[in-house]
Amino acid sequence: MIRIITTAFLFICSLLTAQTQYENGMKKAFTLWGEGKSAEASALFERIASAEKGNWLPGYYVALVNTTEAFKTKDKDKISALLAKAQTAQDAATALSANNPELLVMQAMIYTAWLVYDPMTNGMKYGPKINEIYAKAMALAPNNPRVVFSKAEYDLGSAKYFGNDTKPICAEVERSLGLFDNFKPETPFHPNWGKDRAVAAQAQCAAKK
Repeated sequence: MIRIITTAFLFICSLLTAQTQYENGMKKAFTLWGEGKSAEASALFERIASAEKGNWLPGYYVALVNTTEAFKTKDKDKISALLAKAQTAQDAATALSANNPELLVMQAMIYTAWLVYDPMTNGMKYGPKINEIYAKAMALAPNNPRVVFSKAEYDLGSAKYFGNDTKPICAEVERSLGLFDNFKPETPFHPNWGKDRAVAAQAQCAAKK
């Protein structure tokens, strides 16, 4: 009996240790990212993803970090490398969590980065895919703030080129702010970003009135 209890105790301790390592690793990766050390943060998220083979979150953040960086540079070689890394991580995360609205938004962001990279070449290739992904995400999670805002943000960008009415789009930006205020992530590591961008977009909408 003592041996059984001891074995069970050691097993529980190993689970708690693993959880602590995961939590500490994720916290450190977020800290690195917050300090502007995106390459180091991405590498750490990759290592966590390798250890947490059933968890889609580390791979999601590899994709998010690299896609975010791709939007910040004009170096096309760097953009290609960043988006290739993002897509690899995105594919692995999607394999673990299909039809995940957060991952759908992430895929739309990767495609948007490719579109911005070369609008003339990639507009027809990625534009329909992005719209299709957001339509699917909206059907799955119509009240997810990142789904609502990211679609609105993309639509605002498109409106500049096609001369579309921005009033209904700005209304969606406004709606997303209420959704952000009421959103509660499943864990501290689940996606909870976007409100600052929504506030900035709301200001831009207000300036156009």
